[in-house]
Amino acid sequence: MPQYTHAGERPRQARIAAVGGYRPRRVVANEEVCRDLDSTDQWIRRRTGIETRRFAGPDETLEAMAAAAVDKALAEAGVAPSQVGVVIAATMSYLYQAPPLATRIGALLDGFHGAAFDVSGACAGFGHALELARTLVVSGSVDHVVVVGAERMSDIIDPADRSTAFLFGDGAGAVVVAPSRETGIFPPEWGSEPAGADAIAQPDAWHCGPGQPESADRHLRMHGQEVFRWVTDSVPAVATGALERAGLGVQDLAAFVPHQANLRIIETLVRALALPEHVRVARDVVEAGNTSAASIPLALESLLAQGQMSGRPALLLGFGSGLGHCAQVVILP
Repeated sequence: MPQYTHAGERPRQARIAAVGGYRPRRVVANEEVCRDLDSTDQWIRRRTGIETRRFAGPDETLEAMAAAAVDKALAEAGVAPSQVGVVIAATMSYLYQAPPLATRIGALLDGFHGAAFDVSGACAGFGHALELARTLVVSGSVDHVVVVGAERMSDIIDPADRSTAFLFGDGAGAVVVAPSRETGIFPPEWGSEPAGADAIAQPDAWHCGPGQPESADRHLRMHGQEVFRWVTDSVPAVATGALERAGLGVQDLAAFVPHQANLRIIETLVRALALPEHVRVARDVVEAGNTSAASIPLALESLLAQGQMSGRPALLLGFGSGLGHCAQVVILP
């Protein structure tokens, strides 16, 4: 049962107890992507820094990849599925309206019977879900929440679209959020710019019935230059706001884990924030591509594998479709 805070006690906080990830077996190099594009490996590396990405096989469904990531995180945290009160799945590539992806994931976790629901926040979705998990744990509603970002972007990308096809990859990353005496997840700086929502969008619905011609465009489309300008002009202030909410400066950070959009954007953000050299920057995009809602937890797992950062602060920064953004400081597990 959840442990509620009684009058006179110090309010309980939340922390990330563990991180887990799953990367599909198949590695796809730029040369393979270019078979359907008027592009080259050299151009892709120069423009984005991406060298490879992973594409999921038929058996690597969203729920299978997500459950594998969750199992890894739960084992690391020493938490059984039966102790998890809520599973929140962040995804933009789940192709079904019902049941929620989180329910499909929960069915693969032996003993789980908690609440399960999805968050559709695209590349900022993991941060939105993490804030929901934080508030659930801090309130005493539950003791453990699993947040998982899972994407099969290869399902929704047009392989002949020179604006998107080389950017995206598949995978899943998860964290276990647990109670803490000290603040381990700080409140976010988040919001959106809805007027620019069409900069990253799916033009037509998945519905294939009357009124939806076979020529309908159901792939994800992006106006790259518009998105780049928005990120470079507006998103650094979001990151600064999250640091202010945590009462920290860039010099206090051990790590910076931005959404892995592309390497040019990451390096631009590093310069805009004037990050000191000691801050480790996640650059998972080089090998994994842009995995949307899965990119931050996957990059976080990769960064933690380098060691020597436990108990130190990291800045997470998500941004994407809807021109939504979410930044928060966390203490690394």
